[in-house]
Amino acid sequence: MSFFAHNPILAFLVYVTHSALLRQIAYLKAENEILRSRLPKIIQTTPAERSVLVRLGAPLGSSIQEILGIVHYKTFLQWIRKERDGTNVKAMPRKPGRPTISPDVTALILRMAKENAWGYARIGGELKKLGIQVANNTIKKVLIVNGFHPSPWRTKGDWDRFIRLHMETLWSCDFFTKDIWTASGKVTFYVLFFIHVGSRRVHISGTTCNPTGPWVEQQARNLVMDLQDRGEKVSHLLRDGDTKFTQAFDEVFKSEGIKVKKLPRESPNLNAFAERFVQTIKNECLRHFVVFGQRHLEFLLREFASYYNTVRPHQGIANRTISTIIPFPTQAVPPRPEEVQCTAKLGGLLRHYSRKAA
Repeated sequence: MSFFAHNPILAFLVYVTHSALLRQIAYLKAENEILRSRLPKIIQTTPAERSVLVRLGAPLGSSIQEILGIVHYKTFLQWIRKERDGTNVKAMPRKPGRPTISPDVTALILRMAKENAWGYARIGGELKKLGIQVANNTIKKVLIVNGFHPSPWRTKGDWDRFIRLHMETLWSCDFFTKDIWTASGKVTFYVLFFIHVGSRRVHISGTTCNPTGPWVEQQARNLVMDLQDRGEKVSHLLRDGDTKFTQAFDEVFKSEGIKVKKLPRESPNLNAFAERFVQTIKNECLRHFVVFGQRHLEFLLREFASYYNTVRPHQGIANRTISTIIPFPTQAVPPRPEEVQCTAKLGGLLRHYSRKAA
């Protein structure tokens, strides 16, 4: 300080130069931030470039944190240690990010997800048992890209897994109502139906204006005998908490080794297949008619059930029909308009299109 006190001109020049350098540094930092925002998040550097940065930046100490832009401060400290230990050598070149996995490993991941509905963590554990090391995030990406949820148990829950596992031997039942006109006035009739979840095949059991316990029990016996005649295996029956489903109703199925699963109150989503059929039959058939008498109602139900179980395509089973009487055509050439015939039921309300016989 005493030196500059005796040389005021020199002190002024140093002050001016120092101020200019500070302004230049401030400008360069602002410009560097703008340029950095235009670049990728990760910038690869060579060993020679890292050596230059370490040689210039190490003398600055911890103040280097204020101007570091391309790497984190901890990474810069690692560069310094490697430079000091002589381990700053060029590594084998590879693409940024995690190494890609082979198609065989990808196929194995998708196989495990499809066959078991496992999440990424469980699949990673199974791969590790096979001597295959794959990062969890890589498994996640493979599952997401191929349409699988990485954690299906967290999102869908056990109910979806239960439906999927027992779909081919699972039946569901429910009631719906229809007001009809009789000689004594308007009467509400109850319709009991059963639906096979796997195929969507529906069995309309009966109609009554007074669904007593014995009547419901008899409908259960009728269904069991019908299934036995066809040799169908049933493991579970879903029903809601309606009081019309009595203990005797459940015992009919339990005596045949069928587990009756009573659903919680106010949970129609758990009986979604039955609820969807109710919406379908009302929208496509019943709401279009003023029904006169029980026989008229039963006729409409028979006609719609026949149409529903044979020729109507169902979106839930890839727009296929339940019955096999209408195989998909093998011809690649679409038919001409005159080669297509329309079959109608219920006065044209229910229509079915098919190719004319050759």
